[in-house]
Amino acid sequence: MKTEELRKKDPKELAKSVTDLQKKLSESRFRFSSNQLKNVKEIHATKKEIARILTIIKESEIKK
Repeated sequence: MKTEELRKKDPKELAKSVTDLQKKLSESRFRFSSNQLKNVKEIHATKKEIARILTIIKESEIKK
């Protein structure tokens, strides 16, 4: 998801997105350890998306 789209969302939706992505990351790590994960780059992309959302949440807190 693009940053412009993320900035338009309210903080509750962003927090829910973070928890969903963290669950996805946990599942991806488990599948990786059991050799069931086909796309290994998925882990890196998920971590990057979580960091992007957390940065936007932090920026909105600073502005207030």
